[in-house]
Amino acid sequence: MNRKFKIAVLFGGCSPEYGVSLQSAAAVLRHMDRERYEPVMVGISQSGDWFHYTGPVSRIEDGSWNSEESCAQAVLSPSRSHSALLVLEGQTIRRISLDAAFPILHGQNGEDGTVQGLIELAGIPLVGCGVLSSALCMDKDRAHKLVQTAGIDVPKSFVARRAEGGILERAESIGYPLFVKPLRAGSSFGITKVREERALPAALETAFAYDEQVIVEACIPGFEVGCAVLGHDALTVGEPDEIELHGDFFNYTEKYTLKTSAIHVPARVTPEQRRQIQENAKIIYRALDCRGFARVDQFLTPEGRLVFNEVNTIPGFTAHSRYPNMMKAAGLSFEQVISTLMELAVKP
Repeated sequence: MNRKFKIAVLFGGCSPEYGVSLQSAAAVLRHMDRERYEPVMVGISQSGDWFHYTGPVSRIEDGSWNSEESCAQAVLSPSRSHSALLVLEGQTIRRISLDAAFPILHGQNGEDGTVQGLIELAGIPLVGCGVLSSALCMDKDRAHKLVQTAGIDVPKSFVARRAEGGILERAESIGYPLFVKPLRAGSSFGITKVREERALPAALETAFAYDEQVIVEACIPGFEVGCAVLGHDALTVGEPDEIELHGDFFNYTEKYTLKTSAIHVPARVTPEQRRQIQENAKIIYRALDCRGFARVDQFLTPEGRLVFNEVNTIPGFTAHSRYPNMMKAAGLSFEQVISTLMELAVKP
């Protein structure tokens, strides 16, 4: 019999998106092909401690995974001669050899290239985007600049630091309404839609709570469309989706509860717009050096113009999340998507 590939599945992390990671990881673990892949569960606490977790998946999902009976302290060996997770068991160290690592970590300290760098330093094949693309896609300003050089429209914007002067004047040149966002954060944390100048200082403070730099960005009329992309060189694209908003923007609450918003798969667009959304997604994916998988988000204006928003290199990965649903609409089940991603990592 062929041996099973051991895949380290990393979850949790010291990020505001810790809880989202737990839900995504639980879904991935439940839909893995256990005949071909053996998961090695690696939990990262909110304080940044690493553990080899051996308990049930349900305790990841409900957040109670980090307990003494199910966890042993662990570290990832940086030695390329032994690509392994080192598990500390009393006075001994047990090695668990790894064939690949699948970080299911959202936001800072997990999706921004930091963990990807550790995995690549250890010589462990990585499921998903590498160091460069992860860091670029987390940085909204640099991602916009690179995508613009690839011929894709981007919103007018500028980056500011806390002590920097002239922010009010620069915002006026963009025009209201506008968005103030942390430069490097996910799940819409710290984002405010600003309709007039007097609300700008408070919005800046909110964003600075998440990052030392913020981006002030023009509000693009229309609605957001997403496109799931899968692969390295040969790319598979999902059926584009559409976010129907009934509030100011797709904030954290709406993303994970859909209290007033709705997501339509497929997007309610023309066949030509559908084709252009998918083609733009592939151009953006390659321009930012993405690999494995990512979700590319754009705005579709009332005039039919597509404007780049962002790339999420580790999108929500529950069975009900946007990325799996776009792939499902294109004919790939959640199980097939996960198996394809792991195959891309472990194949020679």
